[in-house]
Amino acid sequence: MPTVVFQYLRGIVLLVSFVLAMPQLAGATEEYAKQTGQSCSVCHLDPHGGGELTPAGTSFAESRNAATKNPGNGIVVKGFRLVIGYIHFLTGIFWFGTILYVHLILKPAYAASGLPRGEQRVGVISMIIMGITGAILTYYRISPFDSFLHTRFGILLFIKICLYLVMVISALFVITIIGPKLKAKKKEPALPDTTDELTLEELTFYNGQEGRPACFAFEGKIYDATQSKLWKQGVHMGRHNAGNDLTEALNDAPHGREKVIAMTPAGELVADSLRKTPLHERVFFFMAHMNLTIVFIIVLILALWRWG
Repeated sequence: MPTVVFQYLRGIVLLVSFVLAMPQLAGATEEYAKQTGQSCSVCHLDPHGGGELTPAGTSFAESRNAATKNPGNGIVVKGFRLVIGYIHFLTGIFWFGTILYVHLILKPAYAASGLPRGEQRVGVISMIIMGITGAILTYYRISPFDSFLHTRFGILLFIKICLYLVMVISALFVITIIGPKLKAKKKEPALPDTTDELTLEELTFYNGQEGRPACFAFEGKIYDATQSKLWKQGVHMGRHNAGNDLTEALNDAPHGREKVIAMTPAGELVADSLRKTPLHERVFFFMAHMNLTIVFIIVLILALWRWG
């Protein structure tokens, strides 16, 4: 009986010794190969995976073991990463949601006179939070940093960061340079000169009210009646208002067209479709649609991370 017990104990000792003597696993399963986008032969001499490691596989195994021993992977750090990731994701929803709302519901023309302060505030705060939280998550997720260019996840993350920087730069450009020019349209304009082209909608601003110039259109031309005593407060004879096309109104006037064309010319009346959009407005609409496109690309990258 003691002999049987001794043999049994000896078998247990041999089994435990065999297990302890086995090489430590690096955790390099098919999931890691799929994540990095590389084949098993990169890390294993056997192209089908398993067995002896290549230099690249040894380096990967050592980095995995170091990460396992790293106290930074404790429960406190994991909780911190979870909170940061939640804030990052929630901010992205607000930011991208605002962009989609302005483009798909309000249309970019909604902000063509200057981005409203509320949307502008949401954008700036979102960019700051996304930048800070994104940097923290990248620090914990990418190690070593050369994996930016050697893993599928790192490459997609690098593209995402570049797109974020493009959005930040374009937003700062719009806020500091384009925005003031767009808002200047809402201020009282100066008297148009003889080379100006105005649409009928723009002409309505020159109605002689609240100190504005009094102009009207006649036969495709725009005339300035600001200094005329017959156009006080932008009204002529109590019937005709400045800021309008008065070509048809001449039929009811006691004078002929010679009285009209003798007034100071101030430009030409053009159709909305013929008016050349100012450069700063074209730049604004280009950047607006560019940022919308970037939003869809970033969402595609997130889909590739999760399901690609």
